[in-house]
Amino acid sequence: MEVNGRTIEPGANLAGANLAGANLAGANLAGANLAGANLQEANLTDANLTDAWLEGAYLWEANLSGANLSNAYLAGADLIEAKLTNADLFQATLSEANLIRAKLNGANLYGANLFRAKLNGATLLGAILNDAYLYGANLSGAVMPDGSINLF
Repeated sequence: MEVNGRTIEPGANLAGANLAGANLAGANLAGANLAGANLQEANLTDANLTDAWLEGAYLWEANLSGANLSNAYLAGADLIEAKLTNADLFQATLSEANLIRAKLNGANLYGANLFRAKLNGATLLGAILNDAYLYGANLSGAVMPDGSINLF
């Protein structure tokens, strides 16, 4: 698959690529380097981003519903209003990521590193946060009703 002249495949080097608005639903980008890439409003529904490097990536309003981001590195990524419903973020690094108003309903954040992440106004209904590292995270206004998040 090619998008904007870039080959979309496992392990691809897409650092700094402009993939804004791209339809990457179901794409296999396992182990890909997407550091600093522009993925604003991209459709990454059900994409495989296992072990992908997304440091500082711009994912404003991107749709990552059902995506596999296990062990992905998203430190400093901008995920404002991103849709991560039922996404698998098992042991993902989201330190200092901007997840303001992100939809994380049903997301698997087991063992995720959310150190100093901004989760202001995020929705986490039914999210799994077992062993997640939340030190310094801003959860102001986040929707987290009693019993919907398993912290232990």
